[in-house]
Parts: sequence; C-alpha cells; structure tokens
Amino acid sequence: MFSIHSKQLLAKMVLPLLVFLAVGLILLGLMKRPLVDDVRLRVADWLAPAYRVLVFPQQQINIWLTDLHGATNLTKENARLREENHNLRHWYDVAVALAAENARLKNNLHWIPEAAPQYVTGRVARDDGGPYSRAVLLDVGTGHNLHAGDIALDASGLLGRVTEIGPHTVRILLIDDDASRIPVTLSASHADAIMAGDDTMSPRLIYYPQDHHPIEGERVETRGQNSLPAGLPIGTVHYLAPNRPVVIPDANLERLDIVRVFDYGALDMQAPDAPGRVKVHHVSPQMLPGLFPSSKEGVVPSGMTGGGGQ
Repeated sequence: MFSIHSKQLLAKMVLPLLVFLAVGLILLGLMKRPLVDDVRLRVADWLAPAYRVLVFPQQQINIWLTDLHGATNLTKENARLREENHNLRHWYDVAVALAAENARLKNNLHWIPEAAPQYVTGRVARDDGGPYSRAVLLDVGTGHNLHAGDIALDASGLLGRVTEIGPHTVRILLIDDDASRIPVTLSASHADAIMAGDDTMSPRLIYYPQDHHPIEGERVETRGQNSLPAGLPIGTVHYLAPNRPVVIPDANLERLDIVRVFDYGALDMQAPDAPGRVKVHHVSPQMLPGLFPSSKEGVVPSGMTGGGGQ
C-alpha cells in the first residue's frame, strides 16, 4: 500500500511525534490540573465494572482454596474452636461486668457521648496508583457525601485519607505512600511524631523529641489534627536499625477488600450543657464572711475577688 520510501519516512516520524505528544500531555496536565484529574477519575469510574469482573475470579479462587484447606483440618479446627469458645465465654462475662461498671460511672459523671461519625462502606476495585504510587480506588456507589480528607479504616486500623472524589469511586492515599504525612502519638513514651510513608510496608517515624525516643513495640495512634481524630490505631513501633524507627501497620495494606470511609470533619466538637455541670457564679466580697466563717473579717481569699490587680 505504501512505498518503501514512505514506510521509512513514517518510521522516522513516529518517535518525534510520540515525544511531542508526551510533552503536550505533560504541559496540559500542569496547566489544566483539575480538568485532567476529573477526566482521569471519570475514566476510572467508567472502567470500575471491568475491574470488578477481573478481580472476581481471583476472589473465587481464594475462597475455594480457603474452603479446601479448612476441610482437610476439621478435627484440629473443631478442637481449636471449642477452646476459643470457652475463652470467649469467660471474656464475655468480664466484658458484661465492665460494661455495667462503665455505664454506672458515666451516669455518675453525667458523661456526654460523642456523636458517631458518618461513614460509607465500599469494596476495593483494584490497586490504582494514579498520581501516587501507593493508593487504591474504592467503589462506594452513588449518593455518597464524601469529602477530600475523610478517613479510611478497616477492621484493623487506619488505612489512609481520601484525595480524589468521583461520582461512584474515590481514591484513597495509603499511609505508606511517599506523599503521606500523619501526626501520631506514641502510647508508652507519650511523645508526638510524624509518620512519613516511603513506599514501603513500614512508614518511618520522624520529628520525634530527642529526649523521648520511640520504644520498641509501643502502640502508635493518631494525634488528632483538623478532620483527623485522636486515638485511631495505626500500628506498633519497630527498629529496622539503630535510630531508624518505623511503624508496622496493623492493617494488611497489600490485601485490602472492604474499607469504610469516615467523615470525622462533620462532628461538632463542642459539648452541650448537661445536668450536673456546676455553673460559675461571681462572688462579691460581702458574701465571703458567710461562705468562709473561719476567715478574718475583710480578708479575701486569693483568686476570689473576680477583678484584676490594679
């Protein structure tokens, strides 16, 4: 169809055209970043059903292998389950007693329960790096009310935060990505630090006080900042080398399936007035002799005048 000279000319033009196209796409992404992000996420939404179809056979094979492995160890499994059932019954009785005691103490203190955060549950469609090397695409369906910065958790602990939102899917930046920086608190040493991802399974601990070095095996929790609440479990401290502490996450970031995204930013952190709270009344000097009979006339206890020193 084409002559030899035309084919040679086309072959020479392919590489410059590809380079020109790549440079143009890079410039377009820099100038129109919101537009490019929106197009990329819409394409991901459109391909999400295909991702689920591709993942379905792998999930079924894992289920069949698990069932086959369990069928070969029924005797040992039954013995183990009987022992666990006995232990769980003991801890159930302990938990009931502690729950009753906790409820009684809360009632005495007029404790105000915190509002439960709203959350959306979704399934990880596939690992999708996008602009990040460690991120996942979560299929949450339609009608969600998620925001950038919402917290992603599974049954074990913190996974990451929402970075991009689409009509059906959201992208979650995992805690082990190089772009992730999370303020944390160390439970044993009571020190604050920053957990920095480095594209490995063990994020680093940086900016901790030099007089409060992390302790091997101590728990790591969120410190609480902006929409990130305090006390969320993350993992434990481990030293890969001297002066090189890292965090071993509780969650298995390589095998994510069901993930919940919580909106902690929607909570009202101001507690309302409750029965039992003592209101502050201004006390005049004329009332002090009646309140403090043992004090001398005209002597005002320190801090009770209510006025500044002139």
